[in-house]
Amino acid sequence: MVQERTLPVFTPPDVTITREEGLILYEDMTLGRLFEDKCAEMYYRGKMFGFVHLYNGQEAVSTGVIKAMRSDDYVCSTYRDHVHALSAGVPARQVMAELFGKETGCSKGRGGSMHLFSSEHNLLGGFAFVAEGIPVATGAAFQSKYRREMMGDDSADQVTACFFGDGASNNGQFFECLNMAALWKLPIIYVVENNKWAIGMAHDRATSQPEIYKKASAFNMAGVEVDGMDVLAVRAVAQEAVARARAGEGPTLIEALTYRFRGHSLADPDELRDKAEKDAWFSRDPIKRLASYMEKHELASADELKAIEKRIQETVTEAVEFAQNSPEPKPEDLYRYVFAEDE
Repeated sequence: MVQERTLPVFTPPDVTITREEGLILYEDMTLGRLFEDKCAEMYYRGKMFGFVHLYNGQEAVSTGVIKAMRSDDYVCSTYRDHVHALSAGVPARQVMAELFGKETGCSKGRGGSMHLFSSEHNLLGGFAFVAEGIPVATGAAFQSKYRREMMGDDSADQVTACFFGDGASNNGQFFECLNMAALWKLPIIYVVENNKWAIGMAHDRATSQPEIYKKASAFNMAGVEVDGMDVLAVRAVAQEAVARARAGEGPTLIEALTYRFRGHSLADPDELRDKAEKDAWFSRDPIKRLASYMEKHELASADELKAIEKRIQETVTEAVEFAQNSPEPKPEDLYRYVFAEDE
């Protein structure tokens, strides 16, 4: 019987942040949470269609990793991609419009919830199939290294962050790509968002090695486990991984132990997970933990944080209005964006 991990075993010591850094992290996580709450409302009101997978509870992973990177670095996501897009800088109105299938969406209304993409923000896409984004992200990291080392482009020092779930770590793409990335010392961070459940299958029942970060040792790659409900811990290990990748020292496998607060998708009644398990993880809400930290260290007051939440709620409300008032894609443009177009 596999011993279940209920609590992470590693948190970087002596993590400190400035007020400005804390506010950036808090705003980003709050935007992700309120945006997803609004998505649930719109879905149940019949304004949003298809499969919609929300990120509630996992915000510390997206914020901690992406905010440790530069704006010209690359981000590759999964079908749970809304918050990754927001953290990468895609405007909330463009993400919401995409979920409404509108022409003003970041994927021109052609992608929907699971296929967000933005070349402007180096968002490589959301991918519906499990582990589908891993080869794409590995290729992006390869082109950065090739341009820098073979073509002499000193500006090509971008790092790629590749997000995927615990279920993807059992797929062939995972092993093949990590092997190549280690051999070629690619500038990439593989981020496993281990939320303990692959749809309705408990992670510990689906793999012979439930401690995913240990799989890095098979490739002689750096591997680390981190508390995915602690944005400061995630940010600290991400900063180390980014620095290692940018210095040409190769990839890192980060396993962030986290938890989704909702079902697998909005069509999932979420009846498989034990209530006691959910309550235990709810008590570790990453946004509340950061708020408590900031108040304790006098980086922000409760009133300031409430004001931020109010402002972001207005941003999300405006995003819905923008999406509702945006035009639908034109029928005559059905075959556009299938192939590359001339500028």
